[in-house]
Amino acid sequence: MDEPALREEIEITPAPAAPLRRSRTRSVCCYCGVGCGVLIDAEHDADGSRIVGIEGDPEHPANHGRLCTKGRSLPQTASSLSGRLLMPELRYLRQEPRRPVDWALALDTVADRLAGIVQQHGPDAVAFYLSGQLLTEDYYVFNKLAKGLLGTNNIDTNSRLCMSSAVTGYKLALGADGPPTCYEDLELAKTVLFAGSNMAYAHPVLFRRLEAARERDPEVRWVVIDPRRTDTAAMADLHLQIQPGTDVALFNGMLHHLIWEGRVDAAFIAEHTDGYAELKQLLRDYTPRTAAELCGIPVADLIQAAEWFGREAAALSLYCMGLNQSAHGTDKNLALIHLHLATGQIGKPGAGPFSLTGQPNAMGGREVGGMATMLAAHREIGHAGDRADLEALWGLPAHSLSATPGLSAVALFEGLRSGRVKAVWIACTNPVHSMPDIGQVREALRQAEYVIVQEAFRNTDTVPYADVLLPAASWGEKDGTVTNSERRISRVRAAVPAPGQAKPDWWIANEVARRLEARLGPPGAAPLFDFKQPAQIFDEHRRLTVGRDHDIGGLDYARLEAQGPQQWPLPAGAAQGQARRYADGVFATADGRARFHATPYRPVAEATSARFPLRLLTGRLRDQWHGMSRSGRVPAAFAHSPEPGLRMQPQDAARRGLAQGDLVKVVSKRGELVLPLELSDEVASGTVFAAMHWSGQFLSSGGINEVSQPAVDARSLQPELKHAAVRIEKADFGWHLLAARRGDALGLQAAVQPLLKDCGFAALGFSAEAVADSRGGRADGPAWLVLRAARETAPPAEWLEALSDALQLRAGRDTLEYRDARRGLLKRVCWRADSADHRIDGLLLTDAQRHGAGEALLGSALLGSALSGHAWNGSRLAVFAQSGSGGGARDAVVCDCLQIRESSIRAEISRGADVAALKQRLGCGTVCGSCGPQLSQLCRQAAPA
Repeated sequence: MDEPALREEIEITPAPAAPLRRSRTRSVCCYCGVGCGVLIDAEHDADGSRIVGIEGDPEHPANHGRLCTKGRSLPQTASSLSGRLLMPELRYLRQEPRRPVDWALALDTVADRLAGIVQQHGPDAVAFYLSGQLLTEDYYVFNKLAKGLLGTNNIDTNSRLCMSSAVTGYKLALGADGPPTCYEDLELAKTVLFAGSNMAYAHPVLFRRLEAARERDPEVRWVVIDPRRTDTAAMADLHLQIQPGTDVALFNGMLHHLIWEGRVDAAFIAEHTDGYAELKQLLRDYTPRTAAELCGIPVADLIQAAEWFGREAAALSLYCMGLNQSAHGTDKNLALIHLHLATGQIGKPGAGPFSLTGQPNAMGGREVGGMATMLAAHREIGHAGDRADLEALWGLPAHSLSATPGLSAVALFEGLRSGRVKAVWIACTNPVHSMPDIGQVREALRQAEYVIVQEAFRNTDTVPYADVLLPAASWGEKDGTVTNSERRISRVRAAVPAPGQAKPDWWIANEVARRLEARLGPPGAAPLFDFKQPAQIFDEHRRLTVGRDHDIGGLDYARLEAQGPQQWPLPAGAAQGQARRYADGVFATADGRARFHATPYRPVAEATSARFPLRLLTGRLRDQWHGMSRSGRVPAAFAHSPEPGLRMQPQDAARRGLAQGDLVKVVSKRGELVLPLELSDEVASGTVFAAMHWSGQFLSSGGINEVSQPAVDARSLQPELKHAAVRIEKADFGWHLLAARRGDALGLQAAVQPLLKDCGFAALGFSAEAVADSRGGRADGPAWLVLRAARETAPPAEWLEALSDALQLRAGRDTLEYRDARRGLLKRVCWRADSADHRIDGLLLTDAQRHGAGEALLGSALLGSALSGHAWNGSRLAVFAQSGSGGGARDAVVCDCLQIRESSIRAEISRGADVAALKQRLGCGTVCGSCGPQLSQLCRQAAPA
C-alpha cells in the first residue's frame, strides 16, 4: 500500500483587496479655445487609476458649469488604452520597423541625431512643429530649446493654420496680440456680428451665453456673415450669404455707408487713431451697391448690417477661421477691426473685435513665443533690443539668438521636401492630415533625414513616417497652464497618472535639451534646462513678461490655486487682471494710437474656371475635433454625422446627373478624393462643402486636404485652407461593400485601417447600438464599426480574407453565408453566440454591379436592424431579404446627450411643439444645449410660410 503523502495544512487568509478610492480634480477641457473648467472624476485601486466621469466646473468663469457634447464625452476618450502609445519606439534605418526601447536609449538617440545634424548642417537644418493643444509649460521648453540652445527660429505650430491672421491683424491695428474683449461682453452686446464663424458648432458653450442674452433682451440683433447657411446663420436676424472670400469688400462697403451717413465717432478717430484719411480715400470706391454686387448680396442687407453695427448701443464682432484661413486673412481682420475703430466700438462693455481662438492654448503658445516669427513674451525677432533683452534673461551670450525669422508651417514642410531642413520634431499634431496639399507633406516626410513624432495616440496619419516615437501624456494626465480666448490663464491638473511609460511633453523636451546642452552648449555655462516641475517653468515664463503688454508678474501657481483662473495683463501688485484692454483709448503702439490700414478687396487665391468650376468650402462638424485622434475614439460622437460627405446644392447636383448617396470624385489641381454626396440647401449654387475632420484613419484618402490650397497670406503666412477651386465627377465603381462588426471598435479600426488604401473609396465610422434607457428613451449601447467601400473591380480574394480576419467575420457556427461567384455577390451575417434572441453581431455584404443613384445605400436596411439593438424576428434565412439598397434616408441623431433622433423631434413638431415643448417632452437641448440651434431650425422649417 502506498504511503500517505506528507501534507501540511496551512490556512491562507486572502489579502484584503485594495480599497477603491475616488477623487475629483479641477482642470480644463482640452478642445477649443473657450477654456471650459471641468471637474474630473477618477477611481483608483490596485489595478490602477481610471477617469470615470466629468462635470463642468460651476466656479470657472469661462463656462460656469456648462459643457458641450465634446467636453461631456472626454472620459470616454480616455476609457481605453487601445491605440495609446505606451513606450518609446525607434528605428535606425528607414526600411526597418520601429522597435520598443527604454527612455534612456530613446532620449540619447534623439539628442545624438539632432546634435549630429546641427554640427554638420547648422541649426537651421532642424525644425520643430508643435500644437496649440500643448500646455504653456510644454511650449516654453520647446521654444527655449529651439531658439535659445540650438539657435534656430524654425519652430512653428498648427496655430499658424488657425490664428496667425488674427494675431497679425491685432498687432497691425492695435499694436499687440490679444483680444481686447472678455466673455462678459457676450451678455452686454446689442449688435453681434459673426464673421466666418459657425459658433454654434465651434464654440458652443459661448454660443449658449449669447442665446440666453438675446432671450433676455429682444433688442439684440445678430448678423451672420457666412457663405453657408449654418446652424448659426439660421438663427440670425440677418444672414449675409456672401460669395466666398469677399469679406473685405463687405466690411469696406459697410464702413463706407457709416462714414458717408455720419455714423462714425470723429472724436475717437481724431484722438486715438492714425491712417484714417488714407483709408477713407480708398473707401470711396466701395459704395454699398458696389460692395454688395461683389459679395452677391442685396444692397439693402449690407446697409441694414451697417446700421445695426453703427447704432450707439454696443457692437461686438466674433470671428474665426472664415476670416483667418485665407490668403488675404490679415486684410479681412483689419477691415473688420476698422469698423470698431471708426465707430469707437472698442474698450467698452459689450464692444470690440473678438477673435475666437480655435485651440485650447494657441494663445499660451504665442505668449511664450512658440512660433517661427516671434520671440518669448511678445518680443520681435527682428528687434535687436528684444533679442538682447531675451539673451540677458536666459543667460545666453550676446548675439546668440538668430535675427532671421524661422520657417512657418507651409515653408517648413517645403524645406523638408527640398532638403534644406534635415530633421523635424512633431509634437501633439498631425500635419499629414491638417496641412494643406498633404501630398506634398507626405513627400516632405519621406525625404526628411530624421522624423521625431511625440504623440499620445498611435493611430494618426503622421505616425507611420516617424523614425522615433515618443509617448506623451494626454488629457487628464498633465499638469500646467493654458490661456483661453479672453486671455484667461487656468491651471490644468492631472487626475490620473499617464499610462505605461508616457511622459509629460515638457519633460520629454527638457530631457532631450539637457542632453543636447551637454553636447552643444558652452563649457561651464549655467544650465538652461534645470526644470524639475511645471511651476518652475511658469515662474521663468512670467519673469520674461514683466514690463511687457501681457505682464503677468503678479501671477503664479499659488495665486491660481487660491483665486482661480486669472486674465492678463496682471502685473505685480495688481488686485486682478484686466478684463478689457484699451478702455483708456491708449493702444499698444509706440505713440499709443491705433492704426487704420488701406485694405483693398482681393479675390481668393484660386479662381474657378471651366475645368474647376466649383468653390470648395471646409469647416467643422458639431461633435468632432480636428483629425479625430481623440474625439474619434467615442462612438456616440459619430451619431450626428456618422459618415463623411460632400454637400452640394440640389439643383447643382441635378444639372450634373447626381443624386443623394452617389459616390463623387472631388478634384483640384493638387489631388483628389472620393466622398458620398449629400444634397443640402445650406450651400449656395456654385459652392460645395466638406468637413475637415476625416483623416486617413477613417478614409482611403487623407481627407479634404488632398485638394486644399497651400497659398499663404503674405503677412501672417497662414494658408488658405477654406477655399479651393474643384470639379465634381461621378465616381463610377463596379464593386461595393458594406461591413459592420460589434465589439472593440478601436481595435477593429486599427485592424481594418491598413486595408482602406486598396479601395477607390472607403470610409470607416463608429456607431453605438441603441438600447432602452430607464426613461423609456434610447441610450448608447455596445459599439459597432461600420465600413463602406468601393472599387472599380472586385478585390483579390486575399483582401476579402484579410478584411474578414480583421473584422473577425470568418464563416463559423453562428454565421449564415450566401455566395454567388458568377454575380460577384457575398452576403455574410453572424449572430451572437450567447444570444438566445438572435441578435446580429456582424455583417459583410458585397455587390459587383454598377448602380445608379444612391449606391452608398447598399445594405442600409439590414445595418439599421443590426444597430437597432432589437432581436432578429423570424427565420435567419430571411436576413438576406434586407441586404439590398433599401432603408431610405438616415434618421439622424440630433441630441447626442440623450440620443434623440430627428424623426422623434419632427413627430413632436407635427403635434405643435416648439423648442420649449421639445425640451419639456423629449429632454433634447436640456443637457449641454449643443442641439439647440438645430431644434430651432427644425421648428422653423415646419412653420407655415
